[in-house]
Amino acid sequence: MTIESSASPLIFGGAQTPRAALPVLPPLALYIHIPWCVRKCPYCDFNSHTASPVLPEQEYVDALLADLDQDLHAVYGRELSSIFFGGGTPSLFSAEALGRLLKGVEQRIPFVSDIEITLEANPGTFEQEKFRAYRALGINRLSIGIQSFQQEKLEALGRIHNGDEAVRAAGMARQAGFDNFNLDLMHGLPNQSLDDALADLRTAIALKPTHLSWYQLTLEPNTVFWNQPPTLPEDDTLWDIQEAGQALLAEHGYAQYEVSAYALPGRPARHNLNYWSFGDFIGIGAGAHGKLSHPDGRIVRTWKTRLPKDYLNPAKSFQAGEKALTNEELPFEFLMNALRLTEGVESRLYPERTGMTLDSLAEGRRDAEQSGLLQVEPSRLAATERGQLFLNDLLQKFLT
Repeated sequence: MTIESSASPLIFGGAQTPRAALPVLPPLALYIHIPWCVRKCPYCDFNSHTASPVLPEQEYVDALLADLDQDLHAVYGRELSSIFFGGGTPSLFSAEALGRLLKGVEQRIPFVSDIEITLEANPGTFEQEKFRAYRALGINRLSIGIQSFQQEKLEALGRIHNGDEAVRAAGMARQAGFDNFNLDLMHGLPNQSLDDALADLRTAIALKPTHLSWYQLTLEPNTVFWNQPPTLPEDDTLWDIQEAGQALLAEHGYAQYEVSAYALPGRPARHNLNYWSFGDFIGIGAGAHGKLSHPDGRIVRTWKTRLPKDYLNPAKSFQAGEKALTNEELPFEFLMNALRLTEGVESRLYPERTGMTLDSLAEGRRDAEQSGLLQVEPSRLAATERGQLFLNDLLQKFLT
């Protein structure tokens, strides 16, 4: 797919917006998708599949490295700043398999000296020796999928662990040498009260994670919950949970830096910060997505073959598709990520990461500022408190 060169300006929002070559390429990250779970949860719309008794670890690692080889043309001498193993449940894979994969990645792309390497894990998969071995590989951050500590809620969500296992998982992570870990926690669960939600949050805070992802359960298409909706809390209860929960997190030193992300000082997720600030990331694995910038100004989104059996089939291509972002799409694409950050981003990042001038945002920016959704701050692009609550309305201002 071709896009307009910088010599051919397009009209956007009433202003001429030449597309420039990128003076500096963004930081580069790697996302690795492991698509298997012990059991598919009824709320989950991620590309995950119930695991067979024996996983094709070696074959999948071979495929991941071959997939990466095909994306190396877009590295342009950059180092990897972060790696994220997502899923599915990546902790189903052995340390031996992940070690071979990490070694293969580093042979292809050098790592920055303080690279952040995150592994998603579920409490039902925790084994002390296994996680010690993960830490020895250089994996230095865990993201533990708790969702709730209450048995009734865990059963409603289809989780394979219980509350005691969830608590023990955090302790085991520390014993294995992980001093940086995230807990994933949901609110707005079936029949959840304000007291239920705050009890979950207090339990999580007591485990002293460095990071908390605390987000509301939403019903997504192509899930069991979408077709058989559970009884969720009323809007007034959801609002009370959100307000009280944010106050509780702030009281314990967890600063909200993104819509659903809270961290102790100095502990935001670097991988996710790169994503939200329109950095680049290679996506490998079944159904993985990527976003890659090129020196000539092209910015391309990629996506990989979704079904594991097809991804592992040598007769099929790893890449299912790609799309070069157009000048008309870039303002929305950039802001859809950047405005999720509570402090937004410096305005200069927009031309640096898109090759577009700030004039291309002028009309939408004026409208958003006048509507009280965007801060009136020339040096930053940041939502107001109201804009964070009505983020979709704010983003609509930048759609063509």
